[in-house]
Amino acid sequence: MYQHPHDYADFTYGAYESDDTRPPRRNRRPVVVAVGALVALLVVPVAVDRLATARVESRTARAFQEGMHTPSVPEVHVRGFPVLTQLAAGTLRHVDITAHDIPASETTGPLPVSQLSLRLAGLRKSDDDKEALARSAEATALLSYPDVSDALGLEISRGARPDQVRAQVLLAPGADVTVAATVSVLSGNRIAFKNFQVTGGLLPEVGRTALTRVFERPIQLRNIPDGLRLRSVTATESGLSARLSGESVTFRSDDSARSGSA
Repeated sequence: MYQHPHDYADFTYGAYESDDTRPPRRNRRPVVVAVGALVALLVVPVAVDRLATARVESRTARAFQEGMHTPSVPEVHVRGFPVLTQLAAGTLRHVDITAHDIPASETTGPLPVSQLSLRLAGLRKSDDDKEALARSAEATALLSYPDVSDALGLEISRGARPDQVRAQVLLAPGADVTVAATVSVLSGNRIAFKNFQVTGGLLPEVGRTALTRVFERPIQLRNIPDGLRLRSVTATESGLSARLSGESVTFRSDDSARSGSA
């Protein structure tokens, strides 16, 4: 049946009119702005906290370097977030320090420490800023074989077992003797060498007597923070690994370090 063009127009207009009855699209811009503002509020404190962390790590590393006379700046990591609240309370919950080549001197003894790794809990400064005190600490000190050899006067290397070292003794050109000794812990942070035995070559009695005197003299660990106690020692590929731990561990700065923060 024929329909007037106006009828099509009325039908089409009615279709568009029905679409207009849908809810209007909401403007999402206020939501985006609110989310952005919230993210900014979260990011700014995090950035400030990271800056504070970097600053305290740098100052701690510099003070440790000056106090222990290391040639390079130690690696320091302050763990736990946020650090700002820890600084406000005056105590850092967890601090990791790794220092290399702590030298020997007349006051620290003849044996340098190749690497010292520290895990500190509850680190705070003393009231006079001359000491740093840790509630507890665990440490691993590496004593290289060349340094141990210099201390004993023998060429020391790793033995057949984790608790054993080997020594090479040159008696005469073309004639040498290999001996082994067990390493153990003595009180007072000392490393002992006991039960040495000949594992290669012939050792005359006079040589045995001389080696007995050498191995009877323990190595004293002096250049480590006060309060750490030697718990065990293991012969590794690169040297003797000494494990230490303790409570109320004290780090003292010397005169050159007292102008800064310890």
